[in-house]
Amino acid sequence: MSLRWRIMGLTVLVVVLATLISVGVGYYASQSRLGVFVDQIGDDEAILLARNLSRAYTAAGGWDTVDRALAEAGYSATGGPRGEGSGEGSGEGSGEAEEQHVEVFHRDPVRIVIVGVDGRVVLDNAADLAPGTAAPDLGGNRETVFDRTTNQPVGHLYADVNQERLSSESHGFLSTLLYISLIAGALTVGVAILLALWLSKRITAPVTALTEATQEIAQGETTPLPVTSSDELGRMSTAFNQMIATLETQRELRRRLINDVSHEINTPLSVIQLEAAGLRDGLQTAEDASGHIIEEVDRLRGLITDLDWLAETDAGELRLTREASAVSELLITEVERWQPQARARQVALSLQAPAGLPDMDLDRTRMSQALGNVVGNAIHCTEAGGRVVVRAGLENGEALTIAITDDGIGIPAADLPHLFERFYRTDESRSRGIVGTGLGLPISRAIVEAHGGDIAVASDGPGRGATVTMRLPLDGRRLSSSASSDSAPTPPAVEGS
Repeated sequence: MSLRWRIMGLTVLVVVLATLISVGVGYYASQSRLGVFVDQIGDDEAILLARNLSRAYTAAGGWDTVDRALAEAGYSATGGPRGEGSGEGSGEGSGEAEEQHVEVFHRDPVRIVIVGVDGRVVLDNAADLAPGTAAPDLGGNRETVFDRTTNQPVGHLYADVNQERLSSESHGFLSTLLYISLIAGALTVGVAILLALWLSKRITAPVTALTEATQEIAQGETTPLPVTSSDELGRMSTAFNQMIATLETQRELRRRLINDVSHEINTPLSVIQLEAAGLRDGLQTAEDASGHIIEEVDRLRGLITDLDWLAETDAGELRLTREASAVSELLITEVERWQPQARARQVALSLQAPAGLPDMDLDRTRMSQALGNVVGNAIHCTEAGGRVVVRAGLENGEALTIAITDDGIGIPAADLPHLFERFYRTDESRSRGIVGTGLGLPISRAIVEAHGGDIAVASDGPGRGATVTMRLPLDGRRLSSSASSDSAPTPPAVEGS
């Protein structure tokens, strides 16, 4: 069974159960309260009827007009008063009472029994008890009838002796209530089915689209999902679209990686092949050929090292060997290490740092690699006659800031968010033939973040240079806030340059 039909079935089942429970609870609660309500009505009517009988008894001086009083109250009286026959006068009174009873006839027959103070039946409108007989224990609403002249009780009124009112009123009302409730329940279930159809379709439509899109991804196609809401389903579609975008980026990066690695490998292999062929054919001296071959092997080894570093950081196995290191000495050593390449490209490389920078617990080897990656990129991206400056300083006494600034080719704004992605290289660097695999900055970021710091890149655009800024905490704790990859703080002020 599909998810849509399961959702619809469960929704309808819940509505049906809720409707049945509601009808059942309402029916039995109404039945209970209706009994109390009818009893209250019976009490009120019994009190009013007892007053009328008291007035009739006082006016007649006895029970002679009791049947007329009952008829006026709307109760049929088939029995006669005690001690009276069915004479002419009685028949005339009975006819008049019956005429009035037709006008105010009670909707349901209610048994009324009047008992005198001597315990004998005066009147039973149901004719079950003969006048003058001893009255048994009677139910219903009991009220006392008084002789208003002497204010003495003369008898008792028993109304609704057999609970006719309660039975008839309850049955009629509850039957109507149950009928209406069942109709309302049926309408509710019908509406619930329609809503369940719409709701199940709305819920499962994104899931179905997600399934189809996933199958398309397996076939190499990437079609984004439409986002039609901001709820969980909409966020699911948004997350899926973000995943598609990430997959597309990764595919592009993989394609670039293949191209870059192929180029980086083919170039030194071609040089090695040419040098070896020249050496074989006597066109190249052993010293020159070996020098070129060693240089190209070092280039291949560097590529392999970068890939090893990448695998290490991806697996979460980057381990630091911290030791007290003089920051000034580290910076000087790194600048001196890159001076030959800077001079070869006719780029001025300089260091501006204040005296007395504190010692820090660093993994010197890894920090040297992080700095070397950034400085090497800056040198290769700077034209002849340009300059690269390494600046260092303290930020609020909490962090060491190292900024490497160049006036080279610059970075387009669209490329800034992607610079720390693995294997990412800008189109500008490709068009200018700048060597590299796009692994330097990601590795540098992994090293800096492992030290608890952060790294950021800023550029005003193509042709306007770039600044890479590293921030390292002085106390070894992770910095509370990290700069984003598309902006960098202002280079630190230089003291004692």
